[in-house]
Amino acid sequence: MNGLFHNSGRFLGMLSSWAESSWIYFGIPMDFTASFQPGSRFAPARVREASYAIETYSVSLDRDLEELSICDVGDLELPFGNVTESLNRIKTAARQIVADQKGLLALGGEHLITLPIVEVLAEKYPELVIVHLDAHADLRDEYLGEKYSHATVMRRITEFIKPKNLYQFGIRSGTRDEIQLARSFGHFYPYAVRDPLKQVLSELRGRPVYVTIDSDVIDPAYMPGSGTPEPGGISSTEAFEAVHLFKGLQVVGADLVEVMPLHDLSQRSAVLAAKLVRDLLLAIA
Repeated sequence: MNGLFHNSGRFLGMLSSWAESSWIYFGIPMDFTASFQPGSRFAPARVREASYAIETYSVSLDRDLEELSICDVGDLELPFGNVTESLNRIKTAARQIVADQKGLLALGGEHLITLPIVEVLAEKYPELVIVHLDAHADLRDEYLGEKYSHATVMRRITEFIKPKNLYQFGIRSGTRDEIQLARSFGHFYPYAVRDPLKQVLSELRGRPVYVTIDSDVIDPAYMPGSGTPEPGGISSTEAFEAVHLFKGLQVVGADLVEVMPLHDLSQRSAVLAAKLVRDLLLAIA
């Protein structure tokens, strides 16, 4: 992996080397297609810093990051503004992690970073399920003339997975066409996350799952530092309760995207993101 990553510090409690780790954590500082507020490329570094405001131990899950084999390899080196080459580099990194039989958790960056990771995982797991927590459907075929955008990422992903394997939760914004398309796929659960997720857990068990969480699924009252804040979201408490439900599922990878720390001087968005990373890994690793 030499040349792909640069050292950006270490997330609290991620003490393992690449060789001894079962999970790889890395940042993807890319926000080239942001349609409202740029700045999510700074999230990986800021969330690492914020991780030192929390404990490695989760009271809810009774697990500790220091007891798990997780390696923080730093952030991907990306050519600023070059979307195509950046997606290729993300794919290269994901392919190496998957080839080494390791799980991965990526911190964006914008939501488009999910696409190359899913493309790689779908090669290994043809029946891959995507669990998508977001305020927005992200199912446009194009946005401002672009096929590859954070607003089109789920539409592009359905070109690599079976559309019926896309489960969407918390959606409260989209065009009429997007919402109709989401409903046609059969697993569309607007507004809420925790309760509908509970209802479908039996469908997800035993299947390879990729979890992608857009920070704006959480109401901006709790997560003001988000790329495209959308009022009417879930609470931070519901977000954690939902993340804890992934325990026991065959989660093969995950990401958290669209965190915008520089737009929240209180740093509570970065701390919330760090705690979500911690609890997500404690639930799935």
